[in-house]
Amino acid sequence: MSPLTPYRRLFARPGTRAFTLGNLVARLPMGMFSVSAVIMIASARGSYALAGAVTATGLAATAVVAPWTARLVDRHGQARVAVPATAVALLGGIGLVLCVRFGAPDWTLFAGYAATATTPNTGGMSRARWAHLLRDDPAALHTANSFEQAADELCFMLGPVLAALLSGTLFPEAGMLAGSVLLMTGVLLFAAQRSTEPPLRPRTASRSPVRAPGMPPLLLAFLATGAVFGAMEVVTIAFADARGNRSAAGAVLALQAAGSCVAGLLYGSVRQNGTDAQSLAERRFPRCVAAMAVLLTLPLLAVVLTGSLSLLAGALLVAGMATAPTMVTGMTLVQRRTPEGRLNEGMTLAVTGLLGGIAAGSAAGGWMVEHVSPEAGYGVPVLAATVAFAVAALGARPGAVRRSRGAGAGLALPEREPRIEHGNPVADTPAVGAPSSDPSNPCANSGAAH
Repeated sequence: MSPLTPYRRLFARPGTRAFTLGNLVARLPMGMFSVSAVIMIASARGSYALAGAVTATGLAATAVVAPWTARLVDRHGQARVAVPATAVALLGGIGLVLCVRFGAPDWTLFAGYAATATTPNTGGMSRARWAHLLRDDPAALHTANSFEQAADELCFMLGPVLAALLSGTLFPEAGMLAGSVLLMTGVLLFAAQRSTEPPLRPRTASRSPVRAPGMPPLLLAFLATGAVFGAMEVVTIAFADARGNRSAAGAVLALQAAGSCVAGLLYGSVRQNGTDAQSLAERRFPRCVAAMAVLLTLPLLAVVLTGSLSLLAGALLVAGMATAPTMVTGMTLVQRRTPEGRLNEGMTLAVTGLLGGIAAGSAAGGWMVEHVSPEAGYGVPVLAATVAFAVAALGARPGAVRRSRGAGAGLALPEREPRIEHGNPVADTPAVGAPSSDPSNPCANSGAAH
């Protein structure tokens, strides 16, 4: 069977191509904003530490606001919330551009970028649609999850290139402005596809995923993994700038995402079913994180031993191949360990962990660049990945795994929930991965990410 066959079957379903197209347009700017902000601020203020701190603040704000945006999406639907939330974020991005352009005080940069925290997580909303459409087909859902991760990597591969190209060849603010236009356009296209939108659901009584067995160490592993991404981005931009080739930073970062994208698509083409996929994920996650930690030493060695930007690009391409399998396997465990009816809440917590880690990694990477050297900055991702492996290994202990399996995972034990139509509950099919809508919990749907 061709590796593309599972994907052809996936997109043969009605409506899937339309919402995926709009989602990809909206998701592309997610790979542009941080790079655009770093280039724009560093060009105007001459400080990578300030640029890293501003982007870290924005990501930290997103990690706080994401659950609340998710709660609104869950209670009122994707289309009704995503468009106005994006409009608010758009105003924040434009405000940041104006503050940089006209030399406003530094504190206004933090405020402007923090205002973009309402950006909806279009990737999370897309995963929620797949979970709703494929609730009775675990094998197809595995393929969809792998495709979504590959799409993330594709956007983070093309986004930095486009941002660096626009900001480097036109004017420093061009990347941020172009990303804002693409985001608004994509969200409008995505929200217009109402036929595939998950139905609203009543509140559930199950406990929060953060207290589910096996979830705390998993979320800590996501936090440390996010630090890898945040530090790598800031440090690579600074390293390319130190070599007099700042515009190449986007292309260099894109190669890391390219390696992950290819690995993700290949991983998704491997057929996995039911219990086998879940038990494999338990064993594979620590191994994937370990592989990521080992491969991340390659960029560090490349810059320390050679100082070559070309060799760094090749090292990042290889290092990126461990990213997608790590993320897909990690999200599988989130689905496995999340209680019934709270899958989107569990995914939101994972995304929030990543965002918190990205914020910390950006700040740490910027500090290392500013006070030590860009080369030393590549030690931050290695350290973060090592911590992620230690946490993942502890979380995969036999006792922890057995307790996790008894928790009633979101995908393992689907439940039949009523659907709301015209304000009244009606019978529905098992709703694996459908959004919960617990008004008392702000983490009920997918989070927002830049």
